[in-house]
Amino acid sequence: MSLAEKIFSCFKGREEFSLNEAYASRPDKPKETVRARIYENLGIRFERIARGIYKTVDSNDEVCIVMEGDGRDLSMLKDNSIDCILTDHPWLDLKSNKGGTRVFATYECFKYTFEDFQEKARVLKDGCFLVEILPAENENNYEYLYQIKQYAKEAGFIYYAKVAWKKGSFVSNTGRKAKNTQDVMIFSKGKARNMRIDKKKTDATGCLSYMSGCNGMLPTMFDVQPVSKKERIHQSEMPLQLCEQILKYVTYEGEIVLDSFAGSGVVGEAALNTGRSCILIEILRENIEKIKTRLGQNSMFQSLWE
Repeated sequence: MSLAEKIFSCFKGREEFSLNEAYASRPDKPKETVRARIYENLGIRFERIARGIYKTVDSNDEVCIVMEGDGRDLSMLKDNSIDCILTDHPWLDLKSNKGGTRVFATYECFKYTFEDFQEKARVLKDGCFLVEILPAENENNYEYLYQIKQYAKEAGFIYYAKVAWKKGSFVSNTGRKAKNTQDVMIFSKGKARNMRIDKKKTDATGCLSYMSGCNGMLPTMFDVQPVSKKERIHQSEMPLQLCEQILKYVTYEGEIVLDSFAGSGVVGEAALNTGRSCILIEILRENIEKIKTRLGQNSMFQSLWE
């Protein structure tokens, strides 16, 4: 029996229990370990009802857990606990972050380090996919984009594919050429799992057979209109349709998706719409409130700083 199951069994049937009671129930485990097992099972075995107060739940429905915290810190997540990471990190490129959908970025930006990819590899299950939404290459960022691929490789990821996201009819007239794309960069943790149906072998044997790779041949591009300025709730919000399409290629229904830089929470909505559960991590409280409104009763909130 896992630690989460032991905690669940201890408090099952009670109206509520506190973190201190949970710590006392497992004196053989560090407090941070007990707390982490509760956090990662919010919506699965536990529900937060007040600051430091929880109750057990029995539910198989998909749920989105919204966590207030730094998305570069995944220490609250267990090793090999996530089925897919889909995220658009606030990439630091001062020269390019002007014009288009990133006009004078008002959020804190950064550049990935090797340690970021080590953490991604730690929480992602073997064979599963890491999907990074990245800017199109230009003179200001090409070295950083190469560095991202190197970090991923050193952390144990294998380059799987890159698919352009063509932003419909939108065109940004900035820089040396008109811009209307970003890149959907896909890596697998080790060899990609077998999701793609092997039609030839299936027809020959009469038994459903699969080959290595995501669920179907990826398209030449994702041609999806960006969210309009009037409708978006975050400065660099990805369109819902794009996220839904990506998730159908790289995950199955019932699996758990992580977006560690949630922004608008669109990945959570896409996950719920396609029968997946999701963990969203967002650092800004104002964005958290928008996400909670967006997802409504299908979301649960947890602050990592309480």
